[in-house]
Amino acid sequence: MSIFKLTPSFKDYLWGGTKLPQKYNKDTIISPCAESWELSLHPDGESTVAGKPLSDILTPEILGKNCAQFESFPMLVKLIDAAQNLSVQVHPSDEYAIKNESSYGKTEMWYIVEADESAGIYLGFSEKVTIQDVRDAIAKGNLEELLSFVPVKAGECYFIPAGTVHAICAGCLICEIQQNSNITYRVYDYCRRDKNGLERPLHIDRALDVSALTPYTKRSLPKGLLGISKYFTVKKVSVSDACTIPTDSGSFVGFTVVRGSGQIGVTDITLGDSVLVGADEHDFTLTGDMDVLTYEVRKYGTLTEVNERGVKVSLVNDLGVEVASVIGTDKETARVALLESAYLGESDLTL
Repeated sequence: MSIFKLTPSFKDYLWGGTKLPQKYNKDTIISPCAESWELSLHPDGESTVAGKPLSDILTPEILGKNCAQFESFPMLVKLIDAAQNLSVQVHPSDEYAIKNESSYGKTEMWYIVEADESAGIYLGFSEKVTIQDVRDAIAKGNLEELLSFVPVKAGECYFIPAGTVHAICAGCLICEIQQNSNITYRVYDYCRRDKNGLERPLHIDRALDVSALTPYTKRSLPKGLLGISKYFTVKKVSVSDACTIPTDSGSFVGFTVVRGSGQIGVTDITLGDSVLVGADEHDFTLTGDMDVLTYEVRKYGTLTEVNERGVKVSLVNDLGVEVASVIGTDKETARVALLESAYLGESDLTL
């Protein structure tokens, strides 16, 4: 059976806390425990299954045919415990990263698993700024004053395209689903020092090359979807008693438990556990009382039709399901509005 309970790789970054081992079922002595890389084939921290590297287990049949379009595994899933603010940072696009880093870029999304009462995130700038504005604020040690602070609460989701200046702030525990990349440009780190008394390096020039110096616009994705890209599609599934999740030859289905506990088959799963179900597996059933985030690789394309109300452009996936649609006066206007509403670019359309 292609059902694998995953063991993550752990990171002890200076801003991490203790919630992952204490509350989220993480068996590690690392302290602080900042991140658990739940589903990862990245060389900086690979997941394992019963002591074996995940890369030794996965086959094209398990991954599904949609993964064949990528040179490497397309996504990376993390749990992040921020006891202190993370650095203010930005990630490059694929185009910039391939040219300058010989790597893919990084678009990501955050699901807020839990948040302290005053917790929040920095997301974009509070108003349009210039490169010199940013440089001056970094030099003065007050870049926070230019950023937009967004209070958050459990259950919220934020999609963060490459180029968005951002930071997770203290008191947040987040499930992050991202491209399989570890390229980060640190813009600002509050002038703090690491355990050796050294300030962490900044990457200001490259960060400003790729940063959108504008406010962030939060869009409402189609119902039931938390994130869409060619690299990952994320949904939230609430299980009460029993819930059957379909699988198909196009993609594996992974999931992380973000509330409660239950079972997959006869295997117990609880808060913080992550499981990968192969594309060669039949539909699987979850039982119990829990919320899970599911992630898979889907292909997307658009269809256009003209009706009495105008030009309808629909976003469809490789299963033939209409995900969203926009009606406009002409095809191009409707298409642009549709893609913008789902944070998609032309390069995300692979169907």
